[in-house]
Amino acid sequence: MIAYIKGVVTHRLLDSVYVNVHDVGYRVYVPSSVQSQLQVGEETCLFTYTNVREDAIQLYGFLTMEDYELFLLLISVSGVGPKLGLGILSAISPEHFVGLIISGDTKGLQKLPGIGKKSAERLVLELKDKIESLGIAGTFTPTGRISPVEQVPVGTTEEVLEALMALGYSAQEVQPVIQEVYDGTQEVPVLLKQVLAALGKGR
Repeated sequence: MIAYIKGVVTHRLLDSVYVNVHDVGYRVYVPSSVQSQLQVGEETCLFTYTNVREDAIQLYGFLTMEDYELFLLLISVSGVGPKLGLGILSAISPEHFVGLIISGDTKGLQKLPGIGKKSAERLVLELKDKIESLGIAGTFTPTGRISPVEQVPVGTTEEVLEALMALGYSAQEVQPVIQEVYDGTQEVPVLLKQVLAALGKGR
């Protein structure tokens, strides 16, 4: 198992990055929040999960050990594989996800891509007790809500996602468009306008 990789980012794709480690290129699938922080030509260190399939060996990477451990907990839930787990952590910040689990907010979880009512209930049932072992659980109040003093900043893509969902779009519908349009530089109003324009062209 590859515990982590450290090298220079050479390419940024829609759902992954290429990292050059001693002239060997590794493709690492990362959440959109991680991808937005990685720049081509800069060195990075990613904690990795290795997914071995019959037809491929895939790496999933995270910038912090806490996010990596949360991903491991997430894919330990029945019916949640690495691809779905990555999709969930691309649609919502780890801190927000933990808050939904702690508070038992199944309706909030159902807004995530690939999560229905039964899946949301299963996530809460299987993760609520385990989640306390993660350091990020301490970010939340006992009710699972983020306190005003300790509120965690929401990333640009997550703010745009929430705004679009408030307009009636589904996370599954808009998430790929956000990832395609966002280049890491736009502010929320600009990105929101660009994504809406792209969604309009696709209809």
